Amino acid sequence: MAETLRDVLDAVARGAFPPADGRTTVVGQACDRDAGVIAFTGHSVVFTDEDPRWVYDTLGALDCDPLAAPLHPRFLTAFLDRTGRRTETVDGLLVAAPLPGRPALTLREIEDTGHPRVAYARRRREEVRVWTADGGVLVTGRGVGGRLEVSVELDEEPEGRGGREEHAGQEEHAGHERGRAGGGPGRPGLGRALVTAARQLVTEPLWAQIAPGNARSARAFQAAGYRQVGAEALLLRATGGGSAGGV
Repeated sequence: MAETLRDVLDAVARGAFPPADGRTTVVGQACDRDAGVIAFTGHSVVFTDEDPRWVYDTLGALDCDPLAAPLHPRFLTAFLDRTGRRTETVDGLLVAAPLPGRPALTLREIEDTGHPRVAYARRRREEVRVWTADGGVLVTGRGVGGRLEVSVELDEEPEGRGGREEHAGQEEHAGHERGRAGGGPGRPGLGRALVTAARQLVTEPLWAQIAPGNARSARAFQAAGYRQVGAEALLLRATGGGSAGGV
């Protein structure tokens, strides 16, 4: 088993998953900002600077299927209480390889903006880059474990047509902004086009976090070639700042 969270993520992006042995691996945090749990098929990874013995003892005390324990509400509550952190939801975790070629969309990179998703991204990620398109915003940045994450935001739809933007991709979460990546009223397929373009703007695997209920975003990312590899509960420092909705 890999020794660091980044080792785990890099291997998963290559298609090399932890063994489906029903166990949980504890690794250290890559930075103080992020702790949490990532569940893969038959194996979970808890990334924290807490004593691994506390993690294993707490998981072992739960009255549930061991495979479910790392994302069980009682474990997450104990984890939050012990660390004084906050969380929002359990996200689906997706990844895609970079794509060759140039984006079909006309994108304009901007360096300074008051857009809420961008402000959210800068609280959750480093090396944030932002592009605007007709009808949407595309954001990338380094998040959990130093991985490169993506989130998108579409212009507001009329009430009843679409969901509120969410968390990288979580911004938050995953993101953690989370973003709505479906098509807008005048631009069907725009979300898919944006997250496809994101793959053409990078040279390494690109990650996204999507809330389970955000089916529109999930469909857009999957149609653009992102594959779900697990589920993630991200625990953030309790420094305030509102919630978001997301890809």
